[in-house]
Amino acid sequence: MPLLSETAKEIEELLTTTVREKLRTYQPETVHMPFHHRLLGKDRYAMFSFIQSMNTTFGMSIWEQVAVILAKGIGNHAERQYKLLGEVDTETEKLIGEIHYKLRKGEIAAIKNDEIEQIRAKIKKGQANIDPDSVVDLFVKVKDSENYFDITSAKPNMKEFVALKLKLLRWTALRLSQDKNANVFTRLAIPYNPYHPEPYERWTLKGLYDLENGEILVGEEFWNFVASDNIYEQLLDVFQKVGEELRGEIDRKFAEFR
Repeated sequence: MPLLSETAKEIEELLTTTVREKLRTYQPETVHMPFHHRLLGKDRYAMFSFIQSMNTTFGMSIWEQVAVILAKGIGNHAERQYKLLGEVDTETEKLIGEIHYKLRKGEIAAIKNDEIEQIRAKIKKGQANIDPDSVVDLFVKVKDSENYFDITSAKPNMKEFVALKLKLLRWTALRLSQDKNANVFTRLAIPYNPYHPEPYERWTLKGLYDLENGEILVGEEFWNFVASDNIYEQLLDVFQKVGEELRGEIDRKFAEFR
């Protein structure tokens, strides 16, 4: 099914508003970087700095907002910066630590559903507390399936992969501490594949994650999942349309840096 026109329009408005606000408020960094400036030129470095600032904006909010728009556009419940409340008892924390350690050591294979069921069997009913891991980048409910996403950068390093896996295990426990019967699935989302057209192969710790069952969704897989349809190419077209419409405004801003 094609991307609904109302959904596409909402995404266009979000992108247009965000870029225009950045163009209006952005000021080049005043940090003295003599080597970069002499080698690259202050104007080119200012352009680079602007693009880096946009990258930060995408990572902090745009991906989440677009995902929510897509999910809600087909009638699913979705929230960004969702507060996942709960309480993980000592025995379940110990179990999570053991699972995480064995995965890191390669002593067990990553089988997501097995991990969930082990936590479900162990977890005790807890208070609806705020936890250090309570904030979920994106929550999407599809029928009775609760999906909790950490939207991460395109190239997480080894330490980040390890820490994120532990967070996903704890999210599972937090949710099940409130409802042991919840159909919960915690995931990583990577908004685009920087190695396209080759597969995403940054899995130095491949054994940590159940890739076969979608514990990590990359690029097209992620966007099609939240929209429950094959809308990825249409989504790219929306970004291109807004980019073409704003090209003159962006060029004028870059001209100020010269």
